[in-house]
Amino acid sequence: MSHTAQARADAALLEKARLVAGAVDAKKAKDIKAFDVSGLTLIADMFILCTVTSEPQLKAVTNAAREAVRDAGYAVMRVEGDHRCGWLVLDFGDIILHVFRPQAREFYDLDRLWADAPELELL
Repeated sequence: MSHTAQARADAALLEKARLVAGAVDAKKAKDIKAFDVSGLTLIADMFILCTVTSEPQLKAVTNAAREAVRDAGYAVMRVEGDHRCGWLVLDFGDIILHVFRPQAREFYDLDRLWADAPELELL
C-alpha cells in the first residue's frame, strides 16, 4: 500500500472510531478509552472500551453505536455477549467496541491487558 493510501486508510479508521466514541459518549458511557492494537493482534486495528452503570444504559450505548456505524455505511459484523453478564462486544471489523458494567471491566481488566498498545484520544 502506498504512503498516501495508508494515510487515507488511517484517517478513515480514526473517523470511524470517533463516530463510535461519540455515539457511546452521547449515551453517557464513562471511561472511554481507545487502543491501537494493530501491531499486537490480527483481529482488529483498534479496541474501544467504555463503562456503563446499568443494564438499560448498556442496551442504549450498544444500540447507539450500532446505529451510528450502520447510518455511516459501515458494517456491524457481530455482537457477542449478553446484557445480563455485564459485557457486550460489538465487532465493526477493524474496530471492536467493548461495553462493560463496572464489575466486569474490573474483573476482565482489558485496560491492563492492552496497556502496551498506544492509547488514542478520540473525544
